[in-house]
Amino acid sequence: MQIKVPCKINLGLHILNRRPDGFHNIESILYPVQLCDVLTIEKSERFIFTSSGIQIDGSWDDNLCVKAYRLMQQHYDLSPVAIHLQKNIPAGAGLGGGSADAAYTLKAINQLFNLGASNQELKALAATLGSDCPFFIDSVPALATGRGEVLAPVDINLNGYWLLIAKPGTGVSTAEAYRGACPLEGRSSLVGIVQQPISKWQGQLCNDFENHIFKTCSAIGRIKEQLISMGALFAAMSGSGSAVYGIFSSQPLSLKGDDISFQAVFLIKKTGNSSSGDPCFDC
Repeated sequence: MQIKVPCKINLGLHILNRRPDGFHNIESILYPVQLCDVLTIEKSERFIFTSSGIQIDGSWDDNLCVKAYRLMQQHYDLSPVAIHLQKNIPAGAGLGGGSADAAYTLKAINQLFNLGASNQELKALAATLGSDCPFFIDSVPALATGRGEVLAPVDINLNGYWLLIAKPGTGVSTAEAYRGACPLEGRSSLVGIVQQPISKWQGQLCNDFENHIFKTCSAIGRIKEQLISMGALFAAMSGSGSAVYGIFSSQPLSLKGDDISFQAVFLIKKTGNSSSGDPCFDC
């Protein structure tokens, strides 16, 4: 079974307050993007995890695909599987690649073994693996609240626009991003803002991480400035960074920067989402 695993961008991100459990309450609109990892999962005589593409740091047991399989093992009688991850989504980018891999592993195991778990059951399991993970069970545009795991569908479609995603050579620690953020409540709803034309988003649709991150890593801020100067209708950092994206009405010119070290640049034409939210299973 082969599965294409999308990433996400954040259309605005408000940090509301710090919770007693140490997490933060947030508000953000998550939008699925077809920049994909590829998961191949098959039944096997013994458990195997391999990867290719972008190098994955850490041991097997640290990988979220492995953690997702082990989690399913705790709830269902599963035989071993062989998992191969073709890693295309950069890590430390705020694109949710690791969370997506975990969620789609849950979905693949559910289908491979005909377990019959509902999406709600899978979301509950996904929430134990990471705040972004439940979003990828449905992979449709959603308003994320709580620590990111409380989801409500949002009617928004960017189909037909061009999306340019740029990740500089530097990464951003999520923990460091939160340490520098200033929680603020009582602002306009993100849902109301995204119902306006995209040309009106800039200046209204804010990512609260940007102020601190741009001060500590000016190259990330310069990428956003360049995307706007290239004609982006809207540009912002995704999540806690370090990737920055721009939404364009037509194909943008190449992104260049003599003083910016890019790890990766992705140009995506079809930014619309699948109405079903189902993964692409090639069995």
